[in-house]
Formats: sequence, structure tokens, C-alpha cells
Amino acid sequence: MTDGREPEPRQPDGESTGTVEALFTAPESGAPPESRDRVEIRADGIDGDRYRLGEGHFQLDGCPVTLVAAEAVDAVRAETGIDVSDGRHRRNVVVEGFGPEMDGLLQASVAVGGALLRPTRRRPPCAHLEELAGADGLASALSQRGGLCCDVLEPGPVAVGDAVSIREADPRSAGAAIADRLRERSHGEASDDTPDGPPGDRSHGR
Repeated sequence: MTDGREPEPRQPDGESTGTVEALFTAPESGAPPESRDRVEIRADGIDGDRYRLGEGHFQLDGCPVTLVAAEAVDAVRAETGIDVSDGRHRRNVVVEGFGPEMDGLLQASVAVGGALLRPTRRRPPCAHLEELAGADGLASALSQRGGLCCDVLEPGPVAVGDAVSIREADPRSAGAAIADRLRERSHGEASDDTPDGPPGDRSHGR
């Protein structure tokens, strides 16, 4: 986990990297989360997890894989004294390196260990999570940093300590970056066409 300080969120520039800090699964709805050193991500979820087994509480709105930020877990502990580093946040993969909300990962393709995921939406906490965790105020504390719901683009193994990186930025961010580069290039070309001196002064060319 981190040292309690919140780093600046990394931008989806195709080079940002993070780390898998912890992995959790639960075999059925309401079962305590189990810490794992390594998991196998399949096309429909994680081996041994309730949602792949069809046992999740929110099965109709289930996520094959869920991420949560280590920075969010640290911030909740610092602000409220609630420590859910044991997995009571009920998210599968704890990721460090992209800020507490990880919004920069939304709609990007993200390499997590040997798997490739696409975070599609936020996964806000609910009263059920708070009840299972036995921690009043947890849902509120995690409201803007409750993690992300992911589709599986490519199955693969994931272990604690594996790298996390953005393979391709989401289309909106990529399009904005291209537009910025075009504006900078256009501005640079316009500057090159500007004379060095006032009109009529040719001394700079001598």
C-alpha cells in the first residue's frame, strides 16, 4: 500500500504504470473476502469469485472484474479510521499508481498482469457493502472512489506485484491529445512565418 499521501493521478498517456497491490475474491454473496497472491482472470470473471460462479448479490448488474485504488483505501483510513485493506471494500484488484478515483482509466484498455481489461463505469459502494463490512460511514467515505467495473478484453493470470499500464487511452482522451498536438503544430508553423523585425526592416537578413 502507499504511505498515506495521495500522489497526483497519472494521465492516460500510454506510458503511465501502476502496481497490483492486493487481490481478493469471495466464493458467494456475503462470504468474507479472501486474499489471494494470484488469480486467473477468465472472459467472464475471476476463477473462484462469486460473480463468475453466478453467486453475486448484484448478479444482474455484476462486473466480471472490479478495481479499487490503494490510494482510496488509504484515504478512507486516514479520514475515517475505517481500514478495509483486508478486502472489505469487496473489490477484486487493488491498484496503486493512478490516484484515488482512477477516472483516467475509464474506457481505456488496461493491462493488469497478464490480462487486458476495459474499465467501463464507476462501481459506487452501497448500503449492502457497508452492512457486510460492519463499518458505518464506509459507503459515504468511498462514494467518489468506490472503484471501477471492468470488462475482460483478454483473459490471463494476475499476481500481487504485477504491473498495471494503459495499453490504449480511451477514445475521448486520445482524440483530445491529438487535437492538442495539432494546435501546437499549427501555432509553431504560424510563429515560423512571422518576420523577426518590423515591416520594412530587412536588417535581420543582412
